[in-house]
Amino acid sequence: MRIVINFSYFLIFAIAVSCGENNAAKTQNKNGESTNRVTATPDKKETTPEVKTILFFGNSLTAGYGLDTEESFPSLIQKRIDSLKLGYTTVNAGLSGETTSGGKNRLDWVLNQKVDIFVLELGANDGLRGIPLNETRNNLQQIIDAVKDKNPETEIILAGMQIPPNMGETYTKEFRTIFPDLARKNGLELIPFLLEGVAGNPELNLPDGIHPTAEGQKIVRDNIWKVLKGVLQ
Repeated sequence: MRIVINFSYFLIFAIAVSCGENNAAKTQNKNGESTNRVTATPDKKETTPEVKTILFFGNSLTAGYGLDTEESFPSLIQKRIDSLKLGYTTVNAGLSGETTSGGKNRLDWVLNQKVDIFVLELGANDGLRGIPLNETRNNLQQIIDAVKDKNPETEIILAGMQIPPNMGETYTKEFRTIFPDLARKNGLELIPFLLEGVAGNPELNLPDGIHPTAEGQKIVRDNIWKVLKGVLQ
C-alpha cells in the first residue's frame, strides 16, 4: 500500500515538472540550443494633467460682500473655466475691509501654496480712507515684489481701480494713475478698471453704492476675463 502511495506522489510531481517546462515556452534555434527568453511588459503609469491655480487676492469686491460665495466673480470665473475644460482652479483670497497694508501683512500665508496666476485687487479701501498715495503705491509694489520673489514664473494681473472725487480732484486723479504706472513698471497685465460698467449704476450695486450685486459681479467677471483669457492661453 505504501508503494502505491509513494508512486502516486511521484506521478503528481512528474506531472507538475512537465507542466512547468511547457509553461516556460522554450524554443530552440537551428543548433538545438535553448533560446528561452523572458520578456516583461513595462508598467503603464497613468498621468493626470496638472491643475494650475489662479489666486484672487483682494478686498470685499473679491470676497463678494453681501452675496453668496458662488455669486462672487472668482466663482463665476471658475464656472467659465470649467465650461471650457481648462486645467485651472480659482482661490478666493478676498478679505472685506482689506487695505494694501493689510494685504502686504497676510501675503506670506497666502503664498504658502503654489500660485500660477496672481490677480491683485487692492487699493480701493486706501483711496476711500484717504491713505497717502505714496504709501498705497509702495505697498502694492512690495506685494508684487514678494510674489515674484516667491515664484518668478507666477503671472501677475493688476486690477485697476478708481474712486469717487470725495478726496479732491488731485488725489482722485493721482490715485487712478497708480495702477497703470505699476503695470508698466513691472511688466504686468492690467485690468484698466475693475468696476467698468458697474460703478455708479444703482441697479448693479448694493444699497451701499459700492459693492456689486450678483448681476454686477457678472460684469466684473467679464472685465477680468478680457485680460485673463489671454494669460490662460
